[in-house]
Amino acid sequence: MIISAGTCCLILALNSFLTQNLRFKFFSCQYVRMAMAVVNKIKDIIIGHPLNPFNPYTFRHISLIAFFAWIGLGADGLSSSCYGPEEAYLALGVHKHFALYVAIATAITVFVISIGYNQVIELFPSGGGGYKVASQLLGPYFGLISGAALIVDYALTIAVSTASAMDAIFSFLSSHFIVYKLFAEVTLIGLLLLLNMRGMKESIKILMPIFLGFFIIHVGLIMYGIVIHRHGLSLIIPYTLSETRTAIQTTGWLPVIALILHAYSLGGGTYTGLEAVSNNVNHLRKPRVTTGKWTMFYMAVSLSLTATGMILLFLLWEPQPKEGQTLNAIVFHAILGNSTTGHILLLLTLVLEAGLLCVAANTGFLAGPSVLANMAIDNWIPNRFRHLSTRLVIQNGLFLFGIFAIIILIWCRGEVSLLVVLYSINVFVTFSLSLFGMCVYWMKKRSQASPQWLWRLFFSFFAFLITSSILCITTYSKFEEGGWLTVVVTCTVILICYSIKRHYIKFNKKLAHLDIQLKQMVSLTQHPPKLDSHLPTAVIFVGKSAGIAMHTLLNVIRLFPKHFKNFIFISAGIVDVESFIGPHELEKLKKEVNQSLRYFVGYCHQYGMPAEYYTGFGTDTVEELTKIANKVSKKFPHSIFFSSKVIFAHDNLILRFLHNETAITLQSHLNAIGKELVVLPVKI
Repeated sequence: MIISAGTCCLILALNSFLTQNLRFKFFSCQYVRMAMAVVNKIKDIIIGHPLNPFNPYTFRHISLIAFFAWIGLGADGLSSSCYGPEEAYLALGVHKHFALYVAIATAITVFVISIGYNQVIELFPSGGGGYKVASQLLGPYFGLISGAALIVDYALTIAVSTASAMDAIFSFLSSHFIVYKLFAEVTLIGLLLLLNMRGMKESIKILMPIFLGFFIIHVGLIMYGIVIHRHGLSLIIPYTLSETRTAIQTTGWLPVIALILHAYSLGGGTYTGLEAVSNNVNHLRKPRVTTGKWTMFYMAVSLSLTATGMILLFLLWEPQPKEGQTLNAIVFHAILGNSTTGHILLLLTLVLEAGLLCVAANTGFLAGPSVLANMAIDNWIPNRFRHLSTRLVIQNGLFLFGIFAIIILIWCRGEVSLLVVLYSINVFVTFSLSLFGMCVYWMKKRSQASPQWLWRLFFSFFAFLITSSILCITTYSKFEEGGWLTVVVTCTVILICYSIKRHYIKFNKKLAHLDIQLKQMVSLTQHPPKLDSHLPTAVIFVGKSAGIAMHTLLNVIRLFPKHFKNFIFISAGIVDVESFIGPHELEKLKKEVNQSLRYFVGYCHQYGMPAEYYTGFGTDTVEELTKIANKVSKKFPHSIFFSSKVIFAHDNLILRFLHNETAITLQSHLNAIGKELVVLPVKI
């Protein structure tokens, strides 16, 4: 709890009492340390040992080469061949041969979007993708729309991929087990969440055999299915042209074009995941731009090959929909036959298909938290979502996306057809804004850019027309079937983010005003007073706000006049998403923290008060501060710790979520090891 000024004397008396009762303190601390050691041991076994962000080999250890990035970030796109082509094919109704047009358009669209996002990678090599493009090229509110769409999109990535994975598995199980499908989906999300707590690269390495197995066996089956049905391959084009002429004579040009565009847009889920690389360029191995482009190339080739290949198989084998089975399962069954070997291969194919969808769901956990972190840097999202765990992953973001995806799955009862509609709408919002942002960029830079600017502008605009057309058609045609829900959810996310931003703007203005009020000039002292470790010592925790720290120091001096003879200042530099980019940013962080503490030491020296400072750096504020506090208390046995906590006029759970409770959490940790922390209120 927060301790008022009137109870500070009681704290000092309690400190004296506990100091005299060393045996009580020894045994209580011993049990606490044993319990904490057990918890940390279990945590290390499940999640892994902590990583040092300042170790130059750490980033190389966790960064991704193009091959691993293709597996981790490309699985979302590749997995869409399990449901995207099926949605497009079924949307054609009786005009099945129009699927040839859809297949050609799909292959072209994949490469158009991929090349468009190569430009994004070049322009934003530090990551951020669609959110940063829209924010910096179109304005912060367009960035908010893009970011909100990505948040919903990646939650739906997890949900739709998980649901599709279970559909694939339950396709060859008895119908009696269908009641357990939703429970299996929720369990799978929990397992993926736990896996990603260990780190991005670790999760990719574990899931790599599934990804490669899927790709190899699906490409093999596609080629085998086309070869053994090659007599039908030569008839596809004549049949398609004949059916097109008949349909045009019967209904006219416009209905035919509308039907093809409708099917093409409903297969838009095929292109989802192509934006993941641009959002996570900062996780790639240097040179990042080159690695990102190679990753995009791998993704484009693999996705176009499998997606168009599946549509060709549907055309050749003409599978008839069956309850509880996917078209992929039906056509593969037809290709492999009813022999024992065929059944085994079909089982393996469906298991790998389900496995790849699990890897695709993992893409949401890999890319989604990065979007949250970038938005948190701009104060659209609570600051806690930019923090890293001991394994250097965005832990809070992982939990949020896991919970979000589970809620969506339960609401939709795992229906893939509805989830795909919700899914594809949001991703094309981001596609369209990103590509339009690139159009604006090339228009503004035409006088400074290379002679190729006109070609790049034309290409970006062409890609924008494709993605925006798919967005409009999908939203219109599927609005009443569930499209309205994704619009409502995305708008709700936008409103929440906007409210958070407004709060942080007001709060930061008040903090800035407090800094100005309490900031004082400090002059260097030639002969600073020396500390005596045996005298009463005030240890003050310093955060990012100099005004709040100065408020704490002045209150300590006022409440305990002439009692404390030493003043120690402690601060922890926290490595978050913004600072964990490279060695330059980490050095900048160290410099800022040390400079802040030198100011307070200089202030004390100016008034004849002995002072020094201690710093620590890591990913957990409370953990780092507790380590330093333990070190300081050994050197200064007669010390009392002080910190401040911002108090709002109307406190509630939302405000506590928006602002970290470092002081209260730190107080609990210090009390657990026998240290006393006085928390002074600062009313905002």
